[in-house]
Amino acid sequence: MTETRTERDTMGELQVPADALWGAQTQRAVNNFPISGLAMPTALIRALGLIKSAAATVNNDLGLLDGDITAAIITAAGKVSAGEVNDHFPIDIFQTGSGTSSNMNANEVIAHLASQAGTSVHPNDHVNMGQSSNDVIPTAIQVSACLETSEALLPALQHLHGVLEKKSAELNEVVKTGRTHLMDAMPVTFGQELACWAQQIQSNISRIESALQRINQLPQGGSAVGTGINAHPEFGPRVAAALTEATGFGFASADNYFEGISSQDAAVELSGQLKTLACSLMKIANDLRLMNSGPLAGIGEIALPALQPGSSIMPGKVNPVIPEAVCMVCAQVIGNDTSITIGGQAGNFQLNVMLPVIAHNLLQSISILANSSRLLADSAISGFVVNSDAITSALERNPILVTALNPVIGYEVGAATAKQAYKEGRPIRDVAKETTGLSDADLERLLDPLELTKGGIKG
Repeated sequence: MTETRTERDTMGELQVPADALWGAQTQRAVNNFPISGLAMPTALIRALGLIKSAAATVNNDLGLLDGDITAAIITAAGKVSAGEVNDHFPIDIFQTGSGTSSNMNANEVIAHLASQAGTSVHPNDHVNMGQSSNDVIPTAIQVSACLETSEALLPALQHLHGVLEKKSAELNEVVKTGRTHLMDAMPVTFGQELACWAQQIQSNISRIESALQRINQLPQGGSAVGTGINAHPEFGPRVAAALTEATGFGFASADNYFEGISSQDAAVELSGQLKTLACSLMKIANDLRLMNSGPLAGIGEIALPALQPGSSIMPGKVNPVIPEAVCMVCAQVIGNDTSITIGGQAGNFQLNVMLPVIAHNLLQSISILANSSRLLADSAISGFVVNSDAITSALERNPILVTALNPVIGYEVGAATAKQAYKEGRPIRDVAKETTGLSDADLERLLDPLELTKGGIKG
């Protein structure tokens, strides 16, 4: 059996694993919530360490906290934010809705580390000074979301955008059959198709950056219900400034603490933008899958990089594994957004009570979107090659090119010409020569696929 030690809190004594850095309140939560085995995200633990260090610094500057205790808290909190003690944050994400257990987990670990180093530190009186779980956990959600988005997701999206722009430029004059309703349509270039994807990613970057302008407004300082009880009036703004200095990210103190504690609107907004990004990535991934399909019995316009065997029974089969993985990420993010949306509605009077699950889902969405965006860029888009024979053959047989003749011959003659070309399986140019009376030179000019990608009337 695991050796234990006795810890105490206001409810009495409790046995805690002897080597655990946590105390009685954390252990009660471990005992109470054996639900999923999912611990709080490491990004949130990092944010808790940053907040506790900033709070100690500010309380010391305000003359409220002894210098030795402050130094001990800062050192211990630094170990928390550096991820050195993540194993000592064991509480399930499905716990008390305020995340009080996880706030006390941080307080107890920091106090224990400080006391081990020789300074007696109390988890509530010192580490939690001027704070409540009700403002710490919302602040930790916002700090972690801002840092993960700015440090991981946005750079990944900028990388994906750059890869798309480069590939678009490389294939700018490679013409292919466009498709609407999955049916043959007027031609486009690969460059235009990839430039569309690049713009989708750039638009998503702008949306996410806009959401960060609100989620960086921290409710720290609102304390239990938003009034700032037991917190110095300057505590919130000073903590935001300290967090800015520590991370380099521009945090600010919220204009209204009540909003940040009673609601999770900023998290819901950011999640909504992540859902939009997921929709964009799924569209791009599925386009790649379809363009790569076959290669003999499908569209077969491109060949994605061959990364692994595709079948345990069919030798030689290779599948579009990266786009498939991206699609699954997108499904997860869309599901996460639904949970976050429901969680955002759970603000009853002065407190939202679904904070841990909001934290888990939001941070997971940010992480898997960042990772999959880089994979999509580097393992699918940058390395695919165009099957020139397939796209040229499809263009030559595409009767829809007759659309370019509408200003010259009219819609009715154009429709009859297209139907005849479909029926006889002949190139549209050959049939149009018979049905329209246009010269070879006119048809060559009017039906030039590359020119048709540039729009405008060709008559």
